[in-house]
Amino acid sequence: MIPQFDADGLLPPGIHWATWDELTARFGNTLWRRQLLDGLEMAIDSLRRAGCRTMYIDGSFVTSKEIPNDFDACWDEDGVAPELLDPVLLRFDAGRAAQKARYLGELFPASLGATVEGMSFLEFFQTDRETGGSKGIVAVDLGGADDQE
Repeated sequence: MIPQFDADGLLPPGIHWATWDELTARFGNTLWRRQLLDGLEMAIDSLRRAGCRTMYIDGSFVTSKEIPNDFDACWDEDGVAPELLDPVLLRFDAGRAAQKARYLGELFPASLGATVEGMSFLEFFQTDRETGGSKGIVAVDLGGADDQE
């Protein structure tokens, strides 16, 4: 279940598990947000086909911001066959321009280093950039490669 936002418009600290339906009901309340969800769903389809079982969603998309810029996500690499992924999901050059063009957001392997100190994207996404404090993200169980929501 996705909890209510705190006073700053963020999710409370932690990883909050949700189904695809819960995610879309909570964050798909405008045309732009639905377009972002369409891009996210395309990425999920590619990741699921490659064996990915979990995606973590962050960015202004999972805040109370009325018009988010995009979504940021990271995915658990355990069991993923990279050769089955859309190659765009493994391109991080040019500010992730190819990912943004195809999916309207940015996606990273969860264990990939996000900071020079070695913080993974999964850890980085749970840190408020402005305050350095903890904040929440949403996790979606993608199931097995053959499961479809």
